[in-house]
This record gives sequence, structure tokens and C-alpha cells, in this order.
Amino acid sequence: MFDFCTNPESLSGLSWLACYLTTGKHLAIYWSVGTVLLLLAITAPAALLFGFCGATAARSGVAPLRWLGRGYIAVVRGVPDIAFFLFFVIALDQGIEWLRHKVKCPDWDQPIRQGNDFVVCAEAKMPLGNAAQWVHETYGFSLAVLTFAIVFGAFAANVLFGAMRAVPRAQMETAEAYGMSPRQSFWRILVPQMWVYALPGLSNLWMVLIKATPLLFLLGVEDIVYWARELGGAKTARFTDYPHPDWRMWYFFALLVFYLLFTRVSEVVLDRVMKRLTHGQATAGGEAQRKAA
Repeated sequence: MFDFCTNPESLSGLSWLACYLTTGKHLAIYWSVGTVLLLLAITAPAALLFGFCGATAARSGVAPLRWLGRGYIAVVRGVPDIAFFLFFVIALDQGIEWLRHKVKCPDWDQPIRQGNDFVVCAEAKMPLGNAAQWVHETYGFSLAVLTFAIVFGAFAANVLFGAMRAVPRAQMETAEAYGMSPRQSFWRILVPQMWVYALPGLSNLWMVLIKATPLLFLLGVEDIVYWARELGGAKTARFTDYPHPDWRMWYFFALLVFYLLFTRVSEVVLDRVMKRLTHGQATAGGEAQRKAA
């Protein structure tokens, strides 16, 4: 914080605004931008991994594995995101504490379910009550990443499953004619070619994932939407050195600009990736590049 900010009452204009925007709580909203970007950086490949595994299982020749893959796609896609986020996080958190309770407190003689309360011994709490703040934040963030990955992994699985089916059957037959095993055909022919068919759907899914980051608030993570609402609300001199009226509109306008710029950058990057993938491919995009060359 600037040295001249020690006496906010004597400031005015840009000096007051500069001091206001560098308070401790405003540093929190700047850090929360990093939290959102970190979530996207981890969740995107994790969701893609879930999706690839789900799509591979859905097309498996082993019936139980095929049922598992298609069931995962159908069930998760059929549940509203908010309902899944609320249910899964609570169920997972209580499941972890229940297992820890059984191991660490075998002599516990009270019921775990007491009306609407879920009561376990102190040693089974996850994380422990005396744990550092960063442990609680890391635990909540990890649950958020896992939940996002499972939800968007189901949508990615559906996209990849369709992309695998879109690869021309003649390509696979040619591989078989050259003596490739099913595993070799899958990894050398099907997987490299499916991405060009999957990228449009994955691009849309990436945009939806960006817009879904405000759901972090439901998982107990203080994201940029939380801080925008918190800092933008009217503040009086009784509670802060920087009193102001209701400024939430301006804070949410800044979020609007942030998300629009981020999605625009994403569009540019994805467009370049698409051109790279379609180069030399027997697709409309690849044919257009060939004619242009």
C-alpha cells in the first residue's frame, strides 16, 4: 500500500481511488483471479482425462466397462450442474470423514447421523479443526477441481465418443489390412484423427467451463464473484476507512470485461489449434487449407 494512504480522510480523487484499490481486501480479489485461472489450468486437462477414459469405456467391447462408461456420461450429463455440485461435494466430504472416523475412532459409541447433523470425532475431521488456513483452502480447492473435472469430464466424454465414431471406418480397415492390432489402430489411427472432429465440441465446453467458475462460491472457495459482491456493496465509515455507496454494478462490469477478454483470447488460441489439426486432414477445413496453399 502507498505511504500516503495512512490517512484516507485527507485524500481525494485519484489518490483516494489508488489507495482504495490497494487495500488488503482488494488484494484478495486480485489473488482470486489467480485462483480461477489455476482452477481452469488444472480442471481442463483433468476433465479431458475423465472424458477420454469415459469415451474409451463407452466404446469398449467389454459389456460391464461399456455400461460404466455410458452410465457415467448419461447420469452426470442428466443432473443439473448446481445440484451435482451441492450433492457430490457434501457426499464426498462426509464419505471421507466417515472412513477416517471408522479408522481413527473405533470405540465411538454415538450415532454419526444425529437428525440433520453429521457428527464424527474430532480426529476424523477433514481437514482438522486446528489445521492452518491454507490447508482448509487447499482442501476446498481440491474438492472443487475434482467436482468440475467429473462434471465436465462427462460432457467431454460425450464429445470424444462422437468424435471417435466420426473417424472414417475406412481408416480403421486400412490399419487392420496392414496388420495392426486393435490397440495399435486405436492409438495410431483413431486417437490422432479424432481430435479434429472433437475440437469444436471441446471448444464450446471450454467456454462453458469458463462461465461456470462462479460456481466456486457454492463449494466454499472465495472467487472473484464473491469478492466483487463483497467489496462492491455499500460501506459506511463505521466499518471501513474507505466508505462508498453501492458499487456492485462497477465491480460486476469489471468481471464482464475480464470474462469477455478471456474468452476472446481463448477463441484465438482455439482457432489456431483447429487450423493446425486440420492441416493435411481429409476434412472441409483441411481441404480449404489445401486449396488456399
